[in-house]
Amino acid sequence: MRSSRRHPLLVPVLLCAVAVLAARPTDAADPGGDSDSGLSAQVARLYEDAALATQQYEAGRREAEEQRTRARELEVLLDRQRQEIGGLHEDLGRIARAQYRDGGGMPATAQIILADSPDELMRGQHAFSRSKLAVDNAIDKSRRAEARLAADEEKARTAWEELEERNAELAAMKTDIERKLEEARRRLQDRADTLVAAGACRGAVRLDQPETHFTQPWVAPLETYALSAPYGSGGKRWARRHTGQDFAVPIGTPVRAVGAGRVVRVSCGGPFGVEVVLEHAGGYYTQYAHLAAVAVDQGERVGVGQWIGQSGTSGNSTGPHLHFEVRVTPESGSAVDPAAWLAARDVGIG
Repeated sequence: MRSSRRHPLLVPVLLCAVAVLAARPTDAADPGGDSDSGLSAQVARLYEDAALATQQYEAGRREAEEQRTRARELEVLLDRQRQEIGGLHEDLGRIARAQYRDGGGMPATAQIILADSPDELMRGQHAFSRSKLAVDNAIDKSRRAEARLAADEEKARTAWEELEERNAELAAMKTDIERKLEEARRRLQDRADTLVAAGACRGAVRLDQPETHFTQPWVAPLETYALSAPYGSGGKRWARRHTGQDFAVPIGTPVRAVGAGRVVRVSCGGPFGVEVVLEHAGGYYTQYAHLAAVAVDQGERVGVGQWIGQSGTSGNSTGPHLHFEVRVTPESGSAVDPAAWLAARDVGIG
């Protein structure tokens, strides 16, 4: 059972979220969905939709937990109301028994005949009026309490049903978006594998860049991630020690330029698969490898935090991730520890 008290702003926000997500164009409605740029844009848009759906679903889940707590509190209050009603019923029984013992139920004609004096008659009539008023008040109070209890129980039931229905809609929307995103990721990676097999890129796929206002000159290459293989680690995947820092992220995650610079390489073949190399001030270069798509062309200048591609698992890769390197030349074999390099520029990735 759910309390009738709700957050005044959360309900419209959740309903608006359902409307906004439902209004998004479907795969079939996207005329550019089969092109490289259309597919990349679709994945980026679905990431935003999935994030919004998750946010609103979690908000609904938290609201449900709060409502469960309030429902338990309300049940205590309703139990008190039920006890009060039971007490009112007992009062009515006591009043009725007292009336019977005191002659309260005796007809007025009999009371006149049996009265020893006018004063006794008046006292009897006055006692009868008080007793009748007490009974009427008790009955009225009992009826009001029962009506209030029924209304509270109905409001609690209706509010809880509305919350469950709303959360079910959000959960279904979230599941549908995640299904579409997974399918779009698969198609995006298939395109990347085709490019790597051909050993040639088709040019940049332009993405709608988010509005960013970075105040620092350097940022991490991804907004959210989990660290995997670090710089210098060994393993079966590399002939030598690992030359970069791996970030485990799903296919299609937007990859950012860690700082302002110029694109000196866009490649779609070899062990790194689809890769981008940037040149930065100070003689350093950064590499972003195993991508599923690139959003820049060679020779282009980029700003800090600008999306330059989307993560993937192209080339010699065992799973979706971004391989990030910092070098002193554009070529492999000149890498330095990227975590330490970023830390020296006030960017922590741990």
